[in-house]
Amino acid sequence: MGKVDKNKELKENSLLKTAFEFFTTKGFSKTSISDIVNKAGVAKGTFYLYFKDKYDIRNKLVSHKSSQLFRNAVSDLEFETENVSFEDKIIKIVDNIVNQLNENQSLLTFISKNLSWGVFKSALTSPPSDEDINFADIYYKMLEEAPYEFTDPEIMLFMIIELVSATCYSAILYSEPCSLDELKPHLYDTIRIIIERHKCSEK
Repeated sequence: MGKVDKNKELKENSLLKTAFEFFTTKGFSKTSISDIVNKAGVAKGTFYLYFKDKYDIRNKLVSHKSSQLFRNAVSDLEFETENVSFEDKIIKIVDNIVNQLNENQSLLTFISKNLSWGVFKSALTSPPSDEDINFADIYYKMLEEAPYEFTDPEIMLFMIIELVSATCYSAILYSEPCSLDELKPHLYDTIRIIIERHKCSEK
């Protein structure tokens, strides 16, 4: 990477980092582009070299942070994939991500408030940076290795993500309707049911 490219990357990363700090402390609606560029120490015109507007930088942050969660979870899973069923792989990934969010509740709040399926799907298929992973490739590889065919695998993933997002948000932040540890067995049983409903035949 040349000096110019390195400088561009540093400026973009500085803008992303600063925006994340503001969005998680001051809030998205109360943060202006002027706030971000002033704290990052760049000109406002520089912001528009990398992002269309405030919504664009927010969506890129959601994609990047979501991809980082999956990268960490998949990295841990790589050490224990032998003789692990498809269902158990999914649950291990979910458990790892839930634990990461429990340890970083400001990240949970930011992602949950701003996550849409469109943004999330973008994070799955188009990693924002070289450090991120293409989770879609990993997910479809897991499907190929499973001993079953599945109907509508994207809908299956959507259902699991929506379930985890909605239930864990309340359990982590408010211990409602129960603590996260109490919720996990029920959550993972339900994930197994969702996967079972989408199985259509053995390979």
